[in-house]
Amino acid sequence: MRDVAEVSGLSLQTVSRVANGEPNVNEATRERVLAVMRELGYRPNLAARAMRRGSYKTIGIVYQGLHAVGTRRTVEAISEYAALEGYATTVMPIAAATGLATSGAFTRLEEMAVDVIVSILTSQLEFDTPMRVPHGMHAILIGPQSNPGVSAMDSDQKGGTIAAVTHLLEAGHRTVHHIAGAPGSFFAARRQETWEQVLREQGREVPEPLPGDWTARSGYHAVRRLVETTPREELPTAVFCANDQIALGAYRAFGEAGIRIPQDVSIVGFDDIEEAGDFFPPLTTIAQDWDLLGREVLRVASESLAGAPPQSVLLPTRLVVRDSVAPPRA
Repeated sequence: MRDVAEVSGLSLQTVSRVANGEPNVNEATRERVLAVMRELGYRPNLAARAMRRGSYKTIGIVYQGLHAVGTRRTVEAISEYAALEGYATTVMPIAAATGLATSGAFTRLEEMAVDVIVSILTSQLEFDTPMRVPHGMHAILIGPQSNPGVSAMDSDQKGGTIAAVTHLLEAGHRTVHHIAGAPGSFFAARRQETWEQVLREQGREVPEPLPGDWTARSGYHAVRRLVETTPREELPTAVFCANDQIALGAYRAFGEAGIRIPQDVSIVGFDDIEEAGDFFPPLTTIAQDWDLLGREVLRVASESLAGAPPQSVLLPTRLVVRDSVAPPRA
C-alpha cells in the first residue's frame, strides 16, 4: 500500500480508503489509485484486513452428502446469498453425522478462519451426540433446536405434512399411505410422525409406512412391492411421498402396473423441486422456500456477528396444488 501511495503521489490514508471501497473518495482520485494498483499488481491482504476488522466475511458449511435434494438446494441457496452479501463460502463434507465428526469439522473450519458455521445434517444421530462448537464461533443448525447456545433454522415440516395429508383426505380418500424418507433422518421422521398423527386425529386407518431413502429408485421399488403383494382392489387410493424424488419413482411403478394418476391413485410429494410441474400429471407437493432460507441464514449470520443472541427460525411451507390429486376411484 505504501508503494501505491508513493507511485500515485497520494497519501497512504487515501490509498487505504480506495482499497477498502470507502465512498468518501472522488472518482478521479479513485481511478488514479486503481490504475497504480493494476500497474504494481497490488492485491489487498484479506487476512490482515480480517484481523484488523475482526471478521473474515466467510461462512463455513458442514454437510453430509449432496444426494438429497433438500441438502443440495440448501447449500446452493446459502452460497448464492452469501456471495450477494460479500461473503465467501467454505464447504466441509463429513462422512458420518456424529457429534465427533461434526465437532471435528467445526474445528477445521475454525482453523480456516470462518466467521459463522452452518450445519446441514439430516441424520438424527448428531442431535443425540454432544457437538462442540469452538469457543467464540457462531453457528447455525439447519434442523431442530438441539443446542440453546447456537441458532437453529428449519422449514415447517409439520405444517407442510398436515397440509399434504389433509388435502388428500379432503379429496375424499378414506386414508393415506406413506412412502417414508431415509431411516434416521430427522426430516423423514418428522414427516412420518405428522402423517400418522393426522390420520389418528381424523379417526382413519394408519397403514404400514413403506420404506424409502429420498431417491426415485426407493419410491419405485416401494410401489413395485406393494403392487406385487396387494390385490388390485385393495391398492391405496392416496399416497403421501416424503419427497418429490420418491414420488417420481412411484409415478413410474404405478404407470408400469397400469394404475393411472390421479384417476386410480392420488399422489402428493414434498419439496416442490423444479421438475415437479413437469411430471405427468404435474405433481401436487409442499414447497419449501430455498431462497428465503438462504436470505435468513445470511440475516442470522450478520446479526450474530453484530452481537445478537442465538435465534430459532421456523420458515413457512405451502401446498402447491397441481393435477396429481382427484377423488378416489369407485
